Amino acid sequence: MTYAFILFGLSIALLALRVNLFVLLLIVGSFIHLVWGDAELLYIVEDMWIALDKEVLLSIPLFLICGSVMGRGAIAARLIEIMTALTSPLPGGLAVATVMTCAVFAAISGSSAVTLIAVGSIAYPALLAQGYDKSFSLGALTTAGTLGVIIPPSIPMILYGIATETSIIDLFTAGILPGLFLMTLLAGYSFFVNRHMPRERFSLTRLLSALRSGIWSMLMPVILLGGIYSGYFSPTESAAVALAYAVIIEVFVHRELRLPDLRDVAIETTTMVGTIFPVLAIALSVNLLLTAHQAPAHLADWISGFITSKITFLLAINVLLLIVGCVMDMISAILILAPLLLALGRVYGIDPVHLGIIMTVNLEIGLLTPPVGINLIVAMTAFREKFGLICRSVLPFIAIMVLGLLVITFVPALSLILL
Repeated sequence: MTYAFILFGLSIALLALRVNLFVLLLIVGSFIHLVWGDAELLYIVEDMWIALDKEVLLSIPLFLICGSVMGRGAIAARLIEIMTALTSPLPGGLAVATVMTCAVFAAISGSSAVTLIAVGSIAYPALLAQGYDKSFSLGALTTAGTLGVIIPPSIPMILYGIATETSIIDLFTAGILPGLFLMTLLAGYSFFVNRHMPRERFSLTRLLSALRSGIWSMLMPVILLGGIYSGYFSPTESAAVALAYAVIIEVFVHRELRLPDLRDVAIETTTMVGTIFPVLAIALSVNLLLTAHQAPAHLADWISGFITSKITFLLAINVLLLIVGCVMDMISAILILAPLLLALGRVYGIDPVHLGIIMTVNLEIGLLTPPVGINLIVAMTAFREKFGLICRSVLPFIAIMVLGLLVITFVPALSLILL
């Protein structure tokens, strides 16, 4: 027990010093295993192995590699051309096309950062060249990039499904309408703000030309999501199919990538996976131990003594997650909080799938809030603009996202009607 107190004190000191999250989780995980795991640190290794011994985890690096391949290729550019040809008769058509492209690209890559970089590198210069306000352009791209989190396939949804043993297929299905709803809100706002912009005459020739050059890009989400929902692919198999399709299209059809380029893509993705899986192993091992000792159930009983209303609980969860999103990255938040919130949600009769969508949208907004808003940092690097300008640019879009969050929270049918 003396070692347990030493580890507890060390974990508090490391938290105060803001050390690497993996190191902190390792110390805290060791402490928990010493206190509740019969004082055997060997158990943390065993639990880490059990936690990672899941086939569905293979889908995460596969989707990340797929997103990197598409980010370096021509799929994003061809999607933008198709969407622009469709929306050209609208005032602010390019802005609306940008939001729609982010949604379609998100349905392929599963990553908000990849969506932002791939679409933003092309759309941002085009928006500025056509006279769109810089602040609006930054805000629209930075926010629309987060659609990669809620529109399936979604890496955070995969992690939520693993952490809570919820069907990943059900989570993907439940994310379709909320994702389209948020896309519609962002596109509607883009149209309203830019209603003074000149419109173009619709050109069927331009649209047909865009479809001809981009048909392989448009087929990808159809094949990917069609395979998942028809039952032909599991989430892991769909990730493998998406990767194979992306490589074939970019290397042999679009010819925007060379086979030697795949080496750089693999190294880049390995670095990303190397930051995710150690945290994943520790967090899931701790969750296994806490669940075995019914810690989530005890916490649920304790909190239910303070909050008696389902509406109050939903509001409290949203406030908590919005705050957590400001100070914790999405992956860590899901792995640490999802099992606890699931136990609480059951007390108030909240469907686990609906809770997963609520959590995902909350943490999606967290991608736009400092100090650890990943999309803000990615946008600052990709667009070479000041961090303060990017933070100001997303404020109206955050308000729209919060409005969408409230609708998704209190209209569960939006998430569950397709199940």
